[in-house]
Amino acid sequence: MIKLDIMSDPICPWCYIGKANLFAALAQVPDHPLVLEWHPFQLNPDMPAVGMDRRTYLETKFGGKEGAVKAYAPIVEHAQKAGLTINFDAMTRTPNTLDAHRLIHWAGIEQRQTFVVDLLFKAYFMDGRDIGDHEVLTDIADTAEMDASVVGKLLASDADTDDIRKRDAHSREMGVSAVPTFIVANQHAVPGAQPVDTWVQIITDLQQAIATDA
Repeated sequence: MIKLDIMSDPICPWCYIGKANLFAALAQVPDHPLVLEWHPFQLNPDMPAVGMDRRTYLETKFGGKEGAVKAYAPIVEHAQKAGLTINFDAMTRTPNTLDAHRLIHWAGIEQRQTFVVDLLFKAYFMDGRDIGDHEVLTDIADTAEMDASVVGKLLASDADTDDIRKRDAHSREMGVSAVPTFIVANQHAVPGAQPVDTWVQIITDLQQAIATDA
């Protein structure tokens, strides 16, 4: 098996699209050799803990409404190609994702990491939920068949907060500056939301390499 490490943020639309493209490729190659692990990378590490109004965030980041619309035009196009829904009207706040990353980490311990990542993407991009809110996160944990009461207690504490920040910082020190970033076999970086065909080729090449080495 080959490790695929994924640096991602659950409020990153390109991560949402990149994940969909990757899994469409994996579905085409059902005997693929990849084992996935998700890693924390905050798009906005300095975001207030309570988050902020989404319109204010976007217009500040992109220099006004026109800049925000221009920046999101390709996102809309690629999301549609991937068969994804982004409910912009429902997305009223941009959250701090530190606690969402803690939940992803805990889900990994229970072999539910990708399931929780899926639920976070759906909650934010489709349902417009505030995934920085502890009640929302414990509800997602419950849906993923984790112990919501334990997750709630962990969220109320500082458990693994420093670890998430250190892992995020480590990725930046290693040269990761944008997400999604995929690291194949701890050696090769695949940046961005690559098309399905690109992933199919990568996976096929990995299979051939394994067969050659066998």
